[in-house]
Amino acid sequence: MSALPGIPRIALTWLLVAQLLVILPHLLHLPLWVIALWLGAAGWRVQIFRMRARYPNGWAKGGLMLVVLAGVLLSRGTLVGLDAAVVLLIATFILKLLEMRTRRDALVLIFLGFFCVVTAYLFEDGIVAALYSLLPVTALLAALVGLQHSGFAERPWPTLRLAGGLLLQALPLMLLLFVFFPRMGPLWSLPMPSDKGVTGLSDSMEPADIAELSRSSALAFRASFEGPVPPRDQLYWRALTLERFDGRRWSQSNYAELPSAPQWRKAGEPLDYSIVMQPSGKPWLFALDVGEVAQNESRMMTDFRWQRRRPVDRPLLYQARSWPQALREADAEPPALRRALQLPEQGDPRSRAWAAELQREHPQAEALVAALLQHFNREPYVYTLRPQPLGRDSIDEFLFDTRRGFCAHYAGAMTFVLRAAGIPARVVTGYQGGELNPSGNYIQVRQFDAHAWVEYWQPEQGWRSVDPTYQVAPQRIELGLEDALGEEDGFLDDQPFSPLRYRELAWLNQLRLGWENLNYGWQRWVLGYQGEQQLKLLHNWFGSLDWQRLALALVGTGTLLIGLLALWLLKPWQQRADPQRQAFRRFERLLARHGVRRQAGEGARAFAERAGRELPAQAPAIQAFARCFEAQRYAGQPASRAALRQALGELRRALPWRLLR
Repeated sequence: MSALPGIPRIALTWLLVAQLLVILPHLLHLPLWVIALWLGAAGWRVQIFRMRARYPNGWAKGGLMLVVLAGVLLSRGTLVGLDAAVVLLIATFILKLLEMRTRRDALVLIFLGFFCVVTAYLFEDGIVAALYSLLPVTALLAALVGLQHSGFAERPWPTLRLAGGLLLQALPLMLLLFVFFPRMGPLWSLPMPSDKGVTGLSDSMEPADIAELSRSSALAFRASFEGPVPPRDQLYWRALTLERFDGRRWSQSNYAELPSAPQWRKAGEPLDYSIVMQPSGKPWLFALDVGEVAQNESRMMTDFRWQRRRPVDRPLLYQARSWPQALREADAEPPALRRALQLPEQGDPRSRAWAAELQREHPQAEALVAALLQHFNREPYVYTLRPQPLGRDSIDEFLFDTRRGFCAHYAGAMTFVLRAAGIPARVVTGYQGGELNPSGNYIQVRQFDAHAWVEYWQPEQGWRSVDPTYQVAPQRIELGLEDALGEEDGFLDDQPFSPLRYRELAWLNQLRLGWENLNYGWQRWVLGYQGEQQLKLLHNWFGSLDWQRLALALVGTGTLLIGLLALWLLKPWQQRADPQRQAFRRFERLLARHGVRRQAGEGARAFAERAGRELPAQAPAIQAFARCFEAQRYAGQPASRAALRQALGELRRALPWRLLR
């Protein structure tokens, strides 16, 4: 049985290290049996190398694959989908280690490792993940260097230094390709991992059935304004409009998917801003009312929301401009108004009767809306994320019995009453407010900033927005969720390690804001550097731009960089130094620091013999270097700088370290 034909020990060592580094970022997404699989495969591989175990035969490999398939099926519930595919890929990457016999097998394993490194970006693409990915890439390059099995690659650190040098030499070309290589849209899209990019919003809401609302601190998006940041109470980020109500659930109307944009008229000063949106798995975009989004794949729908053709499955940077004072649909179509008056035929009789009473007392819509808001303000309503589940007549029970709820309760109840009073109204969901990061002067909006408010329509005035939650808990709008909860259980109690819980510690909060500012720059200038941003940057650099000029710039700059790199590596203007004489000079300097200096005209062998007499403990190492030097210099053996360097290194380690300077 051959120990490891064609594969040096150093290559196997770095392959094992690389596999560990590749698997580590996946630990939060992999089932535990994958870790056990790697430990078993790595141990088996080491025993094969030590000639204490055999390679697995065909039956063993088939059995292992069946075990892996069963494990994926049990842990993921399916063999299809992105999560299952990543687990299968990692398991294949591990099992390939057991059947690796030749250098070709090792190359396949290394290239598969590079692919596995990329899959980690499906789950996490922040700056930490990007920096960490350099570790497995360097280890895989070290394994590739180790496959050459030269004398230089017999120890791990020289191999690692060479791999790191290769990576650094590739950096200029990588930057060139990043800036100039055309950004093309994907030919297909992958389903998102099940644990990534889940937005705090849904295309429907059922406040009557919610007993406790989650307070996720996950980031939704960041917004950077050109000019002063508007006050918090003006930051209502629209996402969806819910028009249909079945007695318990508010949901989108089918007509909301129509591509025709509604009529509106600009008024007042616009707000210009850019948004870096986190992956959500949904096609919705966020914007202040009424917004124009500079994004080729998006369009305004009939309800003023913005939507893409495909879901947001990676960080998305887009520019937007909004007119908060715009006049929206002053002359709405009758079908749209009928949809905004829809109510179930039965249910919630007390709310319907109260709406009729309000209509008699306040014939004008503005007066009725004001009276309804005043009711929420004066009556003992409570803002809470732990409301009581409601029964059959959920609107009645909330308005007249429990009077405890969060934004969805208040928005849904007000919309119901307005419709019952004959005023077209609908629920708008999105986010409200956000945290100002003074380090970068931008707003950070998180999932716990999700909010719902009301729009009602009046002739010649169009759609107007009101927020009943502000009447109950104004601190929710002006300060944020934490202040609105008051004495309710601590903020983010279910996330004890979230740095947001410790914002009262000034130094820790400053570190958090600084780190988030760094991540914002990464998302905006690296992950957000897509087609439109690339064309804008290159247009600023080169003026008029077409693909021919871009290709010429890419080829020309690439040729220049590669030429400069070749000149730096080859140095043709320098006379090649004699590697053997350079090694002997280092040998002389090393012994001189220990008091043994070569005399004029003294030959290499005589000098080595005298040095061995003065340093008897190091005599074997001194003689070993001298023999290696003489064999290459005078006996016609092939020149080997690595062999001389290794002999000199053994001498350096043999000399007393206290005398080194």
